[in-house]
Amino acid sequence: MQVNRAAARAGAAGLLLVPLLASCSGEGSAPPVAAVAITPANAGAVQPDTSVTVQATKGKLQNVTVTDAAGRSVPGVLAADGASWKSRYPLDPGARYAVAATALGADGQVQTAESAFTTNKPSQTAAGTVEFPEAGETVGVGMPIKINFDREITDKAAVERALEVRASQPVEGAWRWFDDKSVIFRTKDYWPAHTRIRLIGHLAGVQLAKGVYGAQNLDRSFRVGERIETVGSAKTHKVEVKVAGKKARTMPASMGMGGAVKYMTTSGNHLTMEKEYMTVMTSPDAGPGQPGYYQQNVYYTVRISNSGEYLHSAPWSVGSQGYANVSHGCINLSPDNAKWFHKISHRGDPVKIVGTERDLEPENGWGYWQLDWKGWLKTSKAQGITTAAMDGSEHAPAKAEAAVQNKTPHKTQNKAPGVPAAPAVKQHGAGQP
Repeated sequence: MQVNRAAARAGAAGLLLVPLLASCSGEGSAPPVAAVAITPANAGAVQPDTSVTVQATKGKLQNVTVTDAAGRSVPGVLAADGASWKSRYPLDPGARYAVAATALGADGQVQTAESAFTTNKPSQTAAGTVEFPEAGETVGVGMPIKINFDREITDKAAVERALEVRASQPVEGAWRWFDDKSVIFRTKDYWPAHTRIRLIGHLAGVQLAKGVYGAQNLDRSFRVGERIETVGSAKTHKVEVKVAGKKARTMPASMGMGGAVKYMTTSGNHLTMEKEYMTVMTSPDAGPGQPGYYQQNVYYTVRISNSGEYLHSAPWSVGSQGYANVSHGCINLSPDNAKWFHKISHRGDPVKIVGTERDLEPENGWGYWQLDWKGWLKTSKAQGITTAAMDGSEHAPAKAEAAVQNKTPHKTQNKAPGVPAAPAVKQHGAGQP
């Protein structure tokens, strides 16, 4: 009815302006009327990775809403000229959606359009899970994010597009694929201390491989604690720890004795991976009754690789700590120093070891910082992203963001060590503790 009344008014105006049109060369022609087109239009079922698009001709979009049956909104991007809108992520499989859009034409009139459709429920799906970090965890500044899939992924670019990393401070990072079933996010430089982070995986409806779609979305929030960095030298037999850039403690240490590769501590950029009050360590290459076999309870352990390297309490080697390397690969510390280091550590704290003849491999534990930025981007499809703000928008200018951060100081959160009810038996890859 609105359009008809407008047409009637335009017709009446035309009659009144007839004498003028003859002398004004057609200046009284009516302005164009806007039109709105929605895709998919009213339809049955479409594939979940179908994009919802709204196009305005001879006008600009004023409002676009796409909601599912539960009233949840679908995010999208409005073009700079206001003429088009496109959904940002795939849709949930087996869901019903409603679209409503309005556009304003040059004639000052608002035109509307609506659409409703459903998405197919695929016969084959794949699920993704976050391996680390844990929900709500306070982590170190080097902490990566790892997602595992239960099927091989062939469209890795689609997965990366669906993964959104939000942070309270803008950080540059990238996803990297070491294989076809897991993807890892690492920052270009370390996370700023006290950053809040939220990973949102819009994976439901993403076509991960031919005919295989994402089964569900992911949502994981965590935060970065104090900046704790450790450097240990096999030549000086010392481990230095800095907290917030200031030297906190220098600890005498004893590292791998060498002679065989398995008895060498790996040099390189490690991350702390886990900590336990007690770890039961066993020999990696000898079983019970065989020469070289051992099983030992070791306390205040902080793991830094998959090949069995820990910083831990070693009362048996205190006399050599600070003077000689006598371990079979681990970094031996005094009981007091090991207890202190265990207490302050988060998972993801950088630990750099120097002075040995064995290098840490990038996939030995969390050795991801062994790769420079160019090497990290080698298998990244997006070639790097900048994190969004916590609400999903772009970050505020640096000065405004800094002002907000300065008003909200944070405290380091450390978990008190606890005795595990049933400590797991670990293969101690470096041999004897």
